[in-house]
Amino acid sequence: MSDLIGIDDITAAAERIAGNVLRTPTVASPGLSANLGVPVALKLELLQRSGSFKPRGVFNKILGLSAAERDAGVVAVSGGNHGIALADVAGSLGVAATVVMPESAPASSVASARESGADVRITPDMPTAFALMDELVAGGRTLVHPFDDRVVVAGQATVGLEFAQDAPDVTDVLVSIGGGGLIAGVAVAMKALVPGVRVWGVETEGADAMKLALAASSPVSITPTSIASTLCAPFVTPLTLAHVQALVEDVIVVPDADAVRGTLTLAEEAKVWTEPAAGCLVPAAHQVLDRVAPDARLGLVICGGNVGTGDIAGWAERFAATPYPTRAATARR
Repeated sequence: MSDLIGIDDITAAAERIAGNVLRTPTVASPGLSANLGVPVALKLELLQRSGSFKPRGVFNKILGLSAAERDAGVVAVSGGNHGIALADVAGSLGVAATVVMPESAPASSVASARESGADVRITPDMPTAFALMDELVAGGRTLVHPFDDRVVVAGQATVGLEFAQDAPDVTDVLVSIGGGGLIAGVAVAMKALVPGVRVWGVETEGADAMKLALAASSPVSITPTSIASTLCAPFVTPLTLAHVQALVEDVIVVPDADAVRGTLTLAEEAKVWTEPAAGCLVPAAHQVLDRVAPDARLGLVICGGNVGTGDIAGWAERFAATPYPTRAATARR
């Protein structure tokens, strides 16, 4: 447990980034509650600046850098949201930023990072993106890792700090996993502040590096294939794996098609426009409800909304996806 961040790290991060990020709302969702048959609270991180939770960790990291580290310029690898956040935050602080993204990153994410002034480098896939990032760090740039950094994780953990304060009666919290920085931080905060809460991780097939690492008891490398590009980390790290091993109930892996169905369900029932990286929480919620008591109260971290209408329409057509019916209707079949 000594390698895990603590609640003091999180409260310090909250103080450091205050005034630079939004305290995003936590709302009850009547529509999703009716659909799932239990009370559901949503932490709307898609309303955060740059459209995801990522600026929290980026601000915490860059605000703590030395003048020399800032002057060297910062660099990160990203499937979309971390790159958008790095470009936005660095630009607002007058720091030069380089973002390395794979070809699978949404075109809108690439455009957003460039519009914020970042030098965006495109590589064939995520493993080569990480390799180029390593080269740039070796050349002198300052690394702002998307998840393998205790300072970044502490910043992401402020999502959980706020969620625990705003929804202290939740019994089960679902968090999407890419490299694991968000769930690591949220799990620490929720476990510290909400007695008895269970935290569940969610991945998509083809972006299941954490589930495979848990099975192997060690990080393993994968070649991501999921449409959920913001979850497509090619590995998790000992840091994030340790948090999940210690604090997370289980990691649920769902198919891309189900993540798209979840995205459509969130749009129709919760009235929020999300990425499949958040849509995957809906099918996972069905699985969680099959495993816990009927008086559960769910909390979902809606991690990001950086996806275009064309993307959603294309995926819906590809998978012939429709929103999930209510659990009661499903049970009657």
